[in-house]
Amino acid sequence: MEKRLLGNSGIAVMPLAFGGNVFGWTIDEKTSFELLDAFIAAGFNFIDTADVYSRWAPGNKGGESETIIGKWVHKSNNRNKVVIATKVGKEMAPDKKGLSKKYIIDAVEASLQRLQTDYIDLYQSHDEDTATPLEETLEAYHQLIQQGKVRAIGASNYNAARLAEALRVSKQLQLPRYDTLQPLYNLYDREVFEKELEPLCLEHNVGVINYFALASGFLTGKYRSETDLNKSIRGQGNKKYLNDRGFAILHALDAVAAQYSATPAQVAIAWLIARKSVTAPIASATNLEQLQDLIKAASLQLNAEAITLLDRASAW
Repeated sequence: MEKRLLGNSGIAVMPLAFGGNVFGWTIDEKTSFELLDAFIAAGFNFIDTADVYSRWAPGNKGGESETIIGKWVHKSNNRNKVVIATKVGKEMAPDKKGLSKKYIIDAVEASLQRLQTDYIDLYQSHDEDTATPLEETLEAYHQLIQQGKVRAIGASNYNAARLAEALRVSKQLQLPRYDTLQPLYNLYDREVFEKELEPLCLEHNVGVINYFALASGFLTGKYRSETDLNKSIRGQGNKKYLNDRGFAILHALDAVAAQYSATPAQVAIAWLIARKSVTAPIASATNLEQLQDLIKAASLQLNAEAITLLDRASAW
């Protein structure tokens, strides 16, 4: 495994990011620490979270994931060994959302405090905010970079037109540019990214750190019938994948997994890592067994025949 650069930022990461959406939601602080320790011990260095994680869970208010990561960094004393990516913009409260300059300046301080760090490696706009001019958002990031509070910036969930406009504004006004994009992308969800966003990212050297790399667990092979949807908290979200195309993808994953003595999850991640446009897929784990699956995926090199089989089974 070799490190890859996040766009033009100069920041190097291993080709797999740990998704922090599970911290403080489906796993507690103790388990989170164990998984983060194992992830770093295996040679990885990239953790993705957001200020809003995991506000949706009963009893939570947002910031739980950042808080756990902050406690872990403080306990481990390893801030210089990890690349921390977080996000801003999704609603934390009725008056705390969006990408206005004032809100970003306020929100970053809260994230820094929760993360127990002086700087954020990659600060991302979590969603498009069409009510705020792009130049205002980018000026806020410029200020934070000048102050040393942020190293690089990225966009999440931007469509191609908005990302292209943001890159144009950055160049025209000599403001920081989005060096990464965090889109939905996996073996099943291919069309939007490949048709509209991938060409743009390749043209402008925008790093891609895609989320739902395992399609909410569907690509692990765990959910093969409606009965299986009851296996986990996130299971019901996989119902949309239970169709002919989804089953064809699982069949191809099973075939390639057997060939490489691997698991479907490892193959699905390896397919993403082999994609020219992808810098580091984001995937989550809730136990050490799942984490080991992800770790092995990063060193699994699929041959052209295996990739073609998966491409055809998942063709859109």
